[in-house]
Amino acid sequence: MEIRHLRCFLAVAEELHFARAAERLHVEQSPLSRTIKELEEDLGVQLFVRTSRSTRLTLAGRFFLEHVPRVLATLEQACESVKAAANGFQGQLRIALSDRVMPLRLSALLARCREEDPEIEVRLFEVPLPQQLQGLRDGLYDAGFSMADEVGEGLIVEPAWEDELMVAMPARHPALTHKRIPLDEVLRYPLVLGDPAVCEGYVRQVDRILRTQEKEPLLVQHASSPYMMMALISAGLALGFAGASYIAANREANIVGRPLAGEPPMLTTYLLRRDSEPSQALARFIERLQSGQASGSAANDEK
Repeated sequence: MEIRHLRCFLAVAEELHFARAAERLHVEQSPLSRTIKELEEDLGVQLFVRTSRSTRLTLAGRFFLEHVPRVLATLEQACESVKAAANGFQGQLRIALSDRVMPLRLSALLARCREEDPEIEVRLFEVPLPQQLQGLRDGLYDAGFSMADEVGEGLIVEPAWEDELMVAMPARHPALTHKRIPLDEVLRYPLVLGDPAVCEGYVRQVDRILRTQEKEPLLVQHASSPYMMMALISAGLALGFAGASYIAANREANIVGRPLAGEPPMLTTYLLRRDSEPSQALARFIERLQSGQASGSAANDEK
């Protein structure tokens, strides 16, 4: 079994279509089929049931799929560690990002890490939440950021930062007459919300806020990215919810942010890590994050 066998298997297992998998891998379909056949012969099991109309995983294929992404990720990280050592780094911090956590919030933290720990390479991985959680448990990542606080056993969850949840609105929307818009007023209009498959933690937090109202939201679409959400809002098709910092950094000229009436709801981003003694590099990373929180709180108190 070679690495190419695993990469080909993963592509077919995710696409469940040999032609699309071949296109994704930039190979012809016939060599791909031969590679899968070689893998099945090597393992002594059938991984796919293939007909003229469909391709599906067998039970053995589903079990194999549970392990292959982790094996490939471990191999990739081993290669990256070797490259980091060759470039003069003495260690790595592998940080996973889920729920469309905005890297701009990490900029100051990463700059401080680079200044105070120049021998430690910090690598960021943008992955779905389930992959982050499994990767943390398996040791593929040292820590992660997510908007989810329900992560199961074996992991520690700590608040990292908060951002006021605001309503993102088209620039000429009638509800802009409100300086602070009531939530029940927002629910009178079509909404675009995040895709639970992509930003699960964000969706959970927004859903908790929406559940305080009896009225069901008028959902137009689930957006798979903040950029898609802002495009729909800018086009005047819907309202949406986003953090104040993201709205402030957004370059769409046709979008205006309005705070919600009453006690402002907050979007919380959490730091996730294994429930074990952190490495020295990770401990210093956490200390810098916490000192940044303290500085931010002091600045807010002065305001």
